[in-house]
Amino acid sequence: MAEGQAARRAGASAGQAGETAEQAALRATVARIAGKFGGSYYAARAQAHESCDELWQALAEAGFIGVNIPAEYGGGGGGITELAIVCEETAGQGCPLLLLLVSSAISGEILARYGTPEQKSAWLPGIADGTGKVVFAITEPEAGSNTHRLTTTARPDGDEWVLTGTKYYISGVDEAAAILVVARIGAGGGGAVQAGLGQAAPGRAGQEQAGPGRFGLFLLPADAPGLTARPLPVDAMLPERQFTLHLDDIRLRSDALVGGDARAGESRAGGNRAGQHPDGLAQVFHGLNPERITAAALCVGVARYALNRAADYARTRTVWDVPIGGHQGVAHPLARAKIETELAALMTSKAAWCHDHGQPAGEAANMAKYAAAEAAIAAVDQAIQTHGGNGLSTEYGLVPLWGIARLLRIAPVNREMVLNYVAQHSLHLPRSY
Repeated sequence: MAEGQAARRAGASAGQAGETAEQAALRATVARIAGKFGGSYYAARAQAHESCDELWQALAEAGFIGVNIPAEYGGGGGGITELAIVCEETAGQGCPLLLLLVSSAISGEILARYGTPEQKSAWLPGIADGTGKVVFAITEPEAGSNTHRLTTTARPDGDEWVLTGTKYYISGVDEAAAILVVARIGAGGGGAVQAGLGQAAPGRAGQEQAGPGRFGLFLLPADAPGLTARPLPVDAMLPERQFTLHLDDIRLRSDALVGGDARAGESRAGGNRAGQHPDGLAQVFHGLNPERITAAALCVGVARYALNRAADYARTRTVWDVPIGGHQGVAHPLARAKIETELAALMTSKAAWCHDHGQPAGEAANMAKYAAAEAAIAAVDQAIQTHGGNGLSTEYGLVPLWGIARLLRIAPVNREMVLNYVAQHSLHLPRSY
């Protein structure tokens, strides 16, 4: 069928300038593994809201789920550049995996950078081999992009923390071994962030500083007593399910705080002293740029897959004795989408390089995510249009791709907040929100 022809013709994407031989080999191998499953596999899972376990397992066995996790914890020892390649190439074969952005990018990067030795030993091997996904919970029903309104709290009680609150639109809880929960410690405000399927105010790690109210990240086992996860129905066709979480006075050991519990010497009854614990907001920001970069890579892969499918169809579909791809009304929109996709891929590569080399990555990560999401939705929409009525047919599997592309135009940071970021930080215009 057309899908197989397009996949064979496309193979792995050409990659980016400056890519090493090892990275090129990674592209080819990931494309080969994901190509054995293909768009039909993903579409069926998305329509049924069933996880892509077989593909996840195949990638894990090859060592690619944790390609960015340090080698001493069972990972590949690479960076976000390598993880972005995995995200792009799986999506480029029609199989975008949202939890790569969450477990491997956000949680993996945060724990590798800020986790205690014990936390790293406990959780990074499972992230690396795919058996212990750690999802991320920051979004709340009333908070939007304003963390000043986060109401989930963590209060110290003896040698424990007590978590109370509600989280909203949390991806993959049913597949997770643990949840990385952002909670307020103390009073006051902080920077504006939002994740999950919600929004994130753009920023570099540490750019937004917490006020008197501080934040912490807590490792919450998915089966913890007091945790209730309720499925949140969504109309988008996605394999990954969404959840509302209710945290009802959940008790966690003191070592559940990412980076360690630094309350030593304070009165347990007296509560937290400002500045006693790690800067949870900086930790959050360290995970958000990798999420945006891998989201951009996933969008680039989706766009490339959709364009390959559309171009193959336009070459072979004949109306009035002429292939429809010979008409500029069909060809030019596809060509424009191809140009926009390749430009987004270049910015994604730059953002990943910045992150991996310790350079400020906020601007490039936000621009990459913006450009790639716009390119993906345009490519999928034009692929559907090129197919005519077949674009809505289950056989061609394009509509589920529209769902993930449309989602990533909103999450993990919406296009309007990216524009706010660029206006304020790149063009030095007055803040508008």
